[in-house]
Amino acid sequence: MSTAKITPSATLLSTTIRHLTFCPPPARIHYATRITRPGTVTMSSKLSDPIEVCAKQSLTTPNKLGDCPFTQRVLLTLEEKHLPYELKLVDLKNKPEWLLQISPEGKVPIVKLDEKWIPDSDVITQKLEEKFPEPSLVTPPEKASVGSKIFSTFIGFLKSKDPSDGTEQALLDELTAFNKYLEENGPFINGKEVSAADLSLGPKLYHLEIALGHYKKWSVPDSLPYLKSYMKAIFSLDSFIKTQAKIEDVIEGWRSKVEG
Repeated sequence: MSTAKITPSATLLSTTIRHLTFCPPPARIHYATRITRPGTVTMSSKLSDPIEVCAKQSLTTPNKLGDCPFTQRVLLTLEEKHLPYELKLVDLKNKPEWLLQISPEGKVPIVKLDEKWIPDSDVITQKLEEKFPEPSLVTPPEKASVGSKIFSTFIGFLKSKDPSDGTEQALLDELTAFNKYLEENGPFINGKEVSAADLSLGPKLYHLEIALGHYKKWSVPDSLPYLKSYMKAIFSLDSFIKTQAKIEDVIEGWRSKVEG
């Protein structure tokens, strides 16, 4: 059995900003990380058995995590709750039979909890919150949908080939509304502490920044300072750095949307 050290990829933005409003997290579980077979990264803990997570494999680097923001949301939840997990990396262009047996549609992420495979990041993160309520990541219901339209408007603008079709303005409207919300309620969606809504939106904003920067030469305007600070803070979290996709993978992952 070979041993591999997994080193977090460099974050797109500075990782120096930390928020003093956070309560210090409890002692981290130290993971022994090793490659057990092609496509599987095992993280074991002496405190409990790891949770199995099927995730997209990198399009550019074998045996590395791929560019799925929904998978990163699940991994962020596991990281912020300090839960050990085992990544089973899947080549989605050549789906193995074992994946199709547990996920007939061949979709990821899919997580094994209580001997049952659970699909869909919304369902997975809810189940994790119910089963492991501490530390709590609950977002109050009235705040849970804040920023929820940003991802779809980003995709619309990314796919657009007509500069005058209104997709850029639609995205700017959503980002402006979110910036205003953060100004009045931030620095995070639920105030001073990161919650589940941030762990869902953060990976999508990471993809937005990379994909639009590469394919549209577009960036979040300086007129939205609260949004820019929010992104910098989320991208600087240790859990985010550890679970983020490589920039090259994000670019490659969106290529079909742009060229299709």
